[in-house]
Amino acid sequence: MTQPLGARGRRPTAAVVTGADSGIGRATAVRLAAAGLDVGITWHTDEAGARATAAEVHAYGRKAAVRRLDLTGLPEAADVIDRLAEDLGRIDVLVNNAGTGTATPFLDIRLDTLREVLDVDLVGPFLCSQRAARRMIDQGDGGRIVNVTSVHEHQPRVGAAPYCAAKGGLGLLTQVMALELAEYGITVNSVAPGEIATPMTGQEDRDVRQETRPGVPLRRPGDAREVAAVIAFLAGEDASYVTGASWAVDGGMLRMGPMAGSHLVDDRWREV
Repeated sequence: MTQPLGARGRRPTAAVVTGADSGIGRATAVRLAAAGLDVGITWHTDEAGARATAAEVHAYGRKAAVRRLDLTGLPEAADVIDRLAEDLGRIDVLVNNAGTGTATPFLDIRLDTLREVLDVDLVGPFLCSQRAARRMIDQGDGGRIVNVTSVHEHQPRVGAAPYCAAKGGLGLLTQVMALELAEYGITVNSVAPGEIATPMTGQEDRDVRQETRPGVPLRRPGDAREVAAVIAFLAGEDASYVTGASWAVDGGMLRMGPMAGSHLVDDRWREV
């Protein structure tokens, strides 16, 4: 059996973060660079954003490699993981962060929309993880895979049928990967954000502590850096005995239910 990451005294040096042109992906790439890792960055439509992320990585004295990734072009799109690993010289950490969604009633969802969301949010991470895991096994030092899911890995939301199906599937895929890759010293975990101030929610660069969310126990959205901190922990040596787990970063939203957490307009639920 291969020894786990860190057992031979080798620290991880290279990570790939998909969808790192903004939001959680950018915050994660920067957090990993601050921890001493070179970072591979992918983007889909915002190359300028990816270059800005790379500049932040460089500011920490780390190498950044940037490549475009379109997960609707599978299976060839997953080749990007191999290319970035070659750019960096190896891959120790993969963060599957790239994602998409829809706000469409179940009865109105088109098949092409369903397939696009499933490809980007589930099939893409599956194939990218295969590429990364095979390289980690060949390297012989173990590794870390972190899948960014959502609170909808665990609970549904009206109008998000393909998204919930994909994120729920990615959550169970995480658990199967954790079982099968453990013997190689590769840990696999998921991080399930709630409402986070990112471009996807139209809130990037807002001060989340000035926003009010009565239905969320902590009363506000999350900041992308708060999610990145948990991802960085799972990607690091301190999480060497953590695998197959889902880490909610949601301000308590799951305790309320995502529908209630985002739709309640006052604090009366706090009363006895």
